[in-house]
Amino acid sequence: MREPYDIILPGVYFCDLVFTGLPGMPSLGKEIYGSGFDILPGGTFNTALALHRLGLRSAWAVDFGTDFFSQFVLREARREGLDESLFKLRDAPLRSVTASLSFPDDRAFISYVDSAETRLPLEEVARYRPRCLLMPYLAYQADAIRLMQLARQQGTFVYMDCQSNDATLQDAGVADAIRSVDVFAPNATEAQHLTGKGTVEEALACLAQLAPQVVIKLGQQGVIARQGAAVVRSAAIAVKVVDTTAAGDCFNAGYLYGFLKGLPLEACLRYGNICGGLSTTRRGCQAAPTAKQVEQRFKGKL
Repeated sequence: MREPYDIILPGVYFCDLVFTGLPGMPSLGKEIYGSGFDILPGGTFNTALALHRLGLRSAWAVDFGTDFFSQFVLREARREGLDESLFKLRDAPLRSVTASLSFPDDRAFISYVDSAETRLPLEEVARYRPRCLLMPYLAYQADAIRLMQLARQQGTFVYMDCQSNDATLQDAGVADAIRSVDVFAPNATEAQHLTGKGTVEEALACLAQLAPQVVIKLGQQGVIARQGAAVVRSAAIAVKVVDTTAAGDCFNAGYLYGFLKGLPLEACLRYGNICGGLSTTRRGCQAAPTAKQVEQRFKGKL
């Protein structure tokens, strides 16, 4: 019998073309230059790598194709030693590419995918019964809701991010999806768009009527969370920011690192902020920290 997974993570890979040191956002008819550029694996790779470096036993359910972008990210995943058990290799191109315009306090993306469909690991979650299911996006289709409900019924903790999404609570399935998780973790912009509320606090109160715990990421201002009637804030850590592309993904990994240690909400938020903050000190997810680095920062030794 193999050891059970701590976390199963479904999600699409991306190959990121990361531009940094930009003087501003580009406009039609005008060319701008950045002072930094890199090609990096991205998308759900960021979370998979962050979980792996924290020493969590995790499996990434992802499809790769025969194209350059797939093979580049697959090679990086293997170089980092990620678990390949749930990788699926297709005999056809499956391009997923993003141009990331990264600034110290935020970023913008231009993306293309050959297929936007994410493989949902229904059978794998039922078979392996992981301690956590990490949904890296707002998953409100019927199959996704069924997956999350199955996971919770068998005792698996379900954590769902939001990612950039045009949906609102008025769209079919969205409220049901949020009701199907233990933690819902959008950023401030996503939370306010989703709820139509004018402030983060109002959005937090609205979403807390649906999910047992809501975590809203505030970038340089840290994070605010609500569990029942309790509202908790946790400050961001002080770092020299190079690229914020993977900060939210690494926050999720840090939060679950704390949760799987059996720690209270305040400590989980602190671990999330540390992991997310440290990740911004290099481009992409290159600076995703190890458990040792996170623990040193948590104890004030780094």
